[in-house]
Amino acid sequence: MKEEYAGFWIRLGAMIIDTIILAIITSPLLTMIYGWKYWNDDIHYDPYYGLIDKTPFLYGAWDFIINFILPIIATIWFWQKFRATPGKIATKLRVVDAETGDTLTIGQSIGRYFAYLLSLLPLGLGFFWIAIDSRKQGWHDKLAGSVVVRSREKEKVSFKEKPTTENKFSRKLEKN
Repeated sequence: MKEEYAGFWIRLGAMIIDTIILAIITSPLLTMIYGWKYWNDDIHYDPYYGLIDKTPFLYGAWDFIINFILPIIATIWFWQKFRATPGKIATKLRVVDAETGDTLTIGQSIGRYFAYLLSLLPLGLGFFWIAIDSRKQGWHDKLAGSVVVRSREKEKVSFKEKPTTENKFSRKLEKN
């Protein structure tokens, strides 16, 4: 199978898909646990101090588990099981070991996930690095020894053959 390194835009698309899927899963859970207060902004205006944000960073243990722990476990599990998260599966990308092309080790997967934090600093430069790197590696890929690849082979299109039926014109010709 011919493969190429996956670039910035296709990977950004995969990340957006993953973010939407994660929001679809976590939002109802958080609403069931904390109610609508979880989504209400608790920002007030004080004439002396200006805007005051009283929104807590975390609402409780379930907030921490659902927003932080669940995504870590799910992402690493998907990398181990499918070599891709759902967004990468949808865009036909795979996260593999940079040297062998095999599935990442657990250590590489954990390191890659937490290296995302370094890629975010400063101003997401580690992610933008994908656009200029020869192997399309972000900083998190370089630190974990991983690459993201996609197949260059075109998917073949095939259709079922229609059953042959006689038309009226051919029957008339046979009678004559």
